[in-house]
Amino acid sequence: MVSTGDTRTVRFTSSEHTRDRSPRARQDRIRRTVVEVGSVRIEELAAELGVTPMTIRRDLDFLQSQGWLRKVRGGATAEPSAVHHGDVRHRRQYLADVKARLAEAALRQVRPGQSVMLDESTTGLALARQLHRRSPLTVITNFCPVVAELGGTPGIDLVSLGGAYFPAYDAFLGPRTVDGVASLHADLLIASTTAVTRGQCYHQSQETVAVKRALMAACDRSVLVVDHTKFTRRGLYRLAPLTEFDLVVVDDGIDPADLAGLREAGVEVLVAT
Repeated sequence: MVSTGDTRTVRFTSSEHTRDRSPRARQDRIRRTVVEVGSVRIEELAAELGVTPMTIRRDLDFLQSQGWLRKVRGGATAEPSAVHHGDVRHRRQYLADVKARLAEAALRQVRPGQSVMLDESTTGLALARQLHRRSPLTVITNFCPVVAELGGTPGIDLVSLGGAYFPAYDAFLGPRTVDGVASLHADLLIASTTAVTRGQCYHQSQETVAVKRALMAACDRSVLVVDHTKFTRRGLYRLAPLTEFDLVVVDDGIDPADLAGLREAGVEVLVAT
């Protein structure tokens, strides 16, 4: 049994203990638990899984590197922070109303008949739900939820990019995805980013950066859509300066100083209200 800091508990069944004791199976159980209940404690995981706390710490280090969770004192959590963006399930629920406004503003950049690339952002997923209003369109994406959303939609010609599947992002990333993007050309890219620091976009994954750079190179016009919290977050790998995007769409929760700084730097900004 793993306690979660409130009244909820999660029990690993005896069959889970006996079925597979490999590190990968153990890490999968930890990952599912953190995503399901929100947080776990190292000592309780170690007792339930029959391993040492040091082993659990190594498991958490690995899962954090994959984007599934973030380590906190004595355990781990699936909740986003200034550095950890959260797995895709949490990101889909986070700031849903703000993302809807950003998607409405981004939709105004789309014209019927265009080819549009969407990255693995949940803001792009909010836009995907509106794209039927601009059909006919060709939509190209590496994000599985967008594929599920648009598959079979009348007037939408859908192209799914392959590559290595990253479960924490529910997307295809890596060199094969980059190669797939390089073979295509589109009118418009609508993308987001994990963090904006000193006028630069950052991400926690090198694979994400490589794919997004390829997407930017494959489009005539690129639009970055970011909510105001991205200006308080941090990322490890630099993607590009904001000035490389033709338009940056932000919500009206942005700090006035950040907005003024963007405009002073020559960034074309649209505020979604």
